[in-house]
Amino acid sequence: MTIFYLDEVDSTQEYLKERLKSKELVSPIAIVAKRQTHGQGSRGNSWIGADGNLFLSFCISIKELPRDLRLESSSIYFSYIMKQVLEDHGSHVWLKWPNDFYIGDVKIGGTITNIVKDDLVCGIGLNLVAAPDIFEKLDVEISLENILECYFNYLKKNIEWKHIFSKYKLEFRKSKNYFAHSGDDRISLGDVSLQDDGSIVSDGQRIYSLR
Repeated sequence: MTIFYLDEVDSTQEYLKERLKSKELVSPIAIVAKRQTHGQGSRGNSWIGADGNLFLSFCISIKELPRDLRLESSSIYFSYIMKQVLEDHGSHVWLKWPNDFYIGDVKIGGTITNIVKDDLVCGIGLNLVAAPDIFEKLDVEISLENILECYFNYLKKNIEWKHIFSKYKLEFRKSKNYFAHSGDDRISLGDVSLQDDGSIVSDGQRIYSLR
């Protein structure tokens, strides 16, 4: 994985997507920024943070992904691997369905995934050193370089979805006290059932996490 470091960018996700479309960059590649002025969050919200936090987007060819990974559940897959990296360093972080990192009851970051031609683009934002109001920062000190090295080493293993999901489904119970969104609908996760492909079923409707 080639990593490009930028001092400042509006959005690592948009920066990478635009250059993949123009063929200026090709996968596998990652973009890391010191500062992000208009990052993408869930449901069109911005994700902006302080210097020293993690602003990462990377892309992988779809054909290089685990064969049993449903693309619509890729945000769970990539989020859980990051959660595992942080947990290996002593963090109590957990993953709220489908893509939010939490410490206790407070969000510290999230993941967003998109498909650009034959590549899957994943963006991860984490409050490592500072957090704005209503959010929290990571509960352990880990250098940005250490996180990136460990995370991409995990990705090299090309772990099957079934192994990631077997761990995640045990943690899903923590999401039961929260809500998720599907379009304009607010869904109580306490009333849904988690499926083996990472989707949830609410009132007979199957909902996936790709966003």
